[in-house]
Amino acid sequence: MPHSGSLATDAAALEQFAADVKYYLSLAPPQLPSRYFYDDLGSALFDTICRLPWYTITRAETRLLAAHGADIFRCALAVTDIIELGPGSGEKLKILLAGLPRASGASRAAHLVDVSPAALASAAQTIGVLPDVHVVTHQATYDAGLREAASAVAGRTLVAFLGSNIGNFDAPGAAAFLQNVRACLAEGDALLLGVDLVKPERRLLLAYDDPLGVTAAFNKNLLLRINRELGAGIDLDGFSHRAVWNGAQSRVEMHLVARSDQSIRIPRAQVDIHLQAGDVIWTESSYKYGPEKVKSLLESCGFRPTAQWIDRDDDFALTMAEAL
Repeated sequence: MPHSGSLATDAAALEQFAADVKYYLSLAPPQLPSRYFYDDLGSALFDTICRLPWYTITRAETRLLAAHGADIFRCALAVTDIIELGPGSGEKLKILLAGLPRASGASRAAHLVDVSPAALASAAQTIGVLPDVHVVTHQATYDAGLREAASAVAGRTLVAFLGSNIGNFDAPGAAAFLQNVRACLAEGDALLLGVDLVKPERRLLLAYDDPLGVTAAFNKNLLLRINRELGAGIDLDGFSHRAVWNGAQSRVEMHLVARSDQSIRIPRAQVDIHLQAGDVIWTESSYKYGPEKVKSLLESCGFRPTAQWIDRDDDFALTMAEAL
């Protein structure tokens, strides 16, 4: 459930939202892209999820960043620019930057990449209080924003992709994404990748179907957004939230399950869809990894893993890798 971010704030973005909804609902089973979870309400709900006792990703990663920030920068020597893809509130990057060596007094640039202007403003405000750090924002997709940020730097770069956002990609998609990251970097640049690890099924399901129902509200907010922005009239009470662990694919799946037969019309997406009771709309996959699988994935994409730190209490890994 990592924060990938999307906000339809202008005509082009709204048109893309409509096109994506039309395409993904035509698949079998029908799907909705998880990047559209994060309107203002969705982002607030996700921030709440990160504070729930059952969702440990944020706390585990924060502990690792606080404990090993100095080690990270010893592995990424002479870094002058940090690029974070999907910075959220900016708190994790702020913790990481606390590990920067200050003796030289050199100024560093922190490039923040997100499609949400609200997220960028929040993260920039959080990071902006740090001394000797110049904040640059890039309102763009990960790929476009990384290309833009990488083209603006002259020194050694560290890309941070945290929060287990890589888990939102299937295996081919994760490899393609990391290959694109590598293509934007120079030899010797570095990548810091945060990845949630495989753990007992009960713990995984509690993280994605919490007893307070916050994750259910987060999932159903996607339908509310379709109603508001695309002119639909979906009955939110007509759907229930379901999370399942697919062990064969090593992923948690989130679904919206129709409670009754329904006919849904989404005018701005030119969609008419008919669902029977029990039919599902697949809204998210969150892949989980083993530590060695993370390393082999990075190696296959042009990186050399140089260090890995694991939170054994909550099964989360930070892996440092150098671009070859």
